[in-house]
Amino acid sequence: MQITYKFRLCDKHASELNRQARAVSYVWNFCNETQQKAVQSGRKWLTAVDLQRLTAGAGKLLDLHAHTIQKVCQQYDRSRSAKRNPWLRWRGRKSLGWVPFNTGHVTFDGSTFKFRGQRYETMHLRDMQVGVKIAAGSFNQDSKGHWYINCPVEVATADHAPLTRVGIDLGLKDLATMSDGGKIEMPRFYRKSEAALATAQRARKTNHARAIHVKIANRRKDFIHKASTALAKQYGLIVIGNVSPSKLAQTRMAKSVLDAGWSDLRAKLLYKSIRNGGICLEVSERLSTQLCSSCGALPPERPRGIAQLGIRLWTCGECGTEHDRDVNAARNILARVGQHTLAEGARP
Repeated sequence: MQITYKFRLCDKHASELNRQARAVSYVWNFCNETQQKAVQSGRKWLTAVDLQRLTAGAGKLLDLHAHTIQKVCQQYDRSRSAKRNPWLRWRGRKSLGWVPFNTGHVTFDGSTFKFRGQRYETMHLRDMQVGVKIAAGSFNQDSKGHWYINCPVEVATADHAPLTRVGIDLGLKDLATMSDGGKIEMPRFYRKSEAALATAQRARKTNHARAIHVKIANRRKDFIHKASTALAKQYGLIVIGNVSPSKLAQTRMAKSVLDAGWSDLRAKLLYKSIRNGGICLEVSERLSTQLCSSCGALPPERPRGIAQLGIRLWTCGECGTEHDRDVNAARNILARVGQHTLAEGARP
């Protein structure tokens, strides 16, 4: 399977990458301007092939690799088609740097990456093998000006997984509740830094506020990486609910939902399970909280909707089983593997 490694580059490479990023923005804006003129004049929308023909030979003028220019044209065409807009935003000085590269144009010698004859040193290295073939990736800049290299590579997968299975219910009080009763506590990184962030914003310390945001994102990403790796190694089959963060982000729980990182956790479980020889399935979680996992009934005393989120324990009036709300939901999610819910909404 193919995964993407991300390594931070040493700051001494920033000037060269900033120069290439400005040239990439120039190509992007040229594509945008050409597309805009084509639409305004009533001609057909330009494709990636059309843009590549118009930018052919610009590599020497801009001191960019020809494949980098081709990748910019391809990405512009994909982004415009995805957004269904006649043209897109312009890339200016405030745009984060981006330099794409094609398969085989970045090599790794065990300590540094080589691109266009120049070596790029990283702050840390792990899991990269000498001579590995690096697929099409990119150099990317974050909001603090640091540069990273994203290297898609093929990695081996385990040939067997533990004969264990678990259902996972995602929540706000606990990030994940397992069907076996285990729980992963919600770190609440944004909430813990909210006061410091508000102080920096009121003082108009833009750089400080940006640094706090980056630290929050990095801490959340590190936590989710570790949690998802532990789950993927422990369980051969992981079944997770298809809760929609984008819909819940439109409610009064928006901050907590976005702080949880549900989508990131789910995405990491999907590929890490495969890498460890297992599988992760996503199923519908409809009524998973209200159904009794013991008898399958929908008793009148079940907790319903957002209004009853405070009810964490309840007893089924049909069979008398006492339930932890989240554990009960996780057990119902696990039980849906192989049933009609799987055929309707699950995906490996």
